[in-house]
Amino acid sequence: MPKLNKLSEDIAALPPEAQQLLCDFVALLKHRYPLSSPTPSDTFDWENEPFVGMWSDRPEMQDSTTWVQQVRHQHWPS
Repeated sequence: MPKLNKLSEDIAALPPEAQQLLCDFVALLKHRYPLSSPTPSDTFDWENEPFVGMWSDRPEMQDSTTWVQQVRHQHWPS
C-alpha cells in the first residue's frame, strides 16, 4: 500500500484543474475498460470443495478461534 499512499499524496499536491483532468481520465478508462465479468473467486462454489471442513473432526478445531490465537501467539508473540 505504500505506492497508493504516495499516489494519493501526489494527486493531492496537484492543482484543482489537474485533479479534475485526472478524474476525467479515470472515468474514461472505466468506460473504455468495463468490468466484463465477475472474478473467478466471486463465482467459485467454495462450500462444495472437498477441502472445506477437512479438519472438522480434529479436537483442537472445536474452538477454532482459540486455536488460531494460540498459533498466532506461538509464531508472533506480542
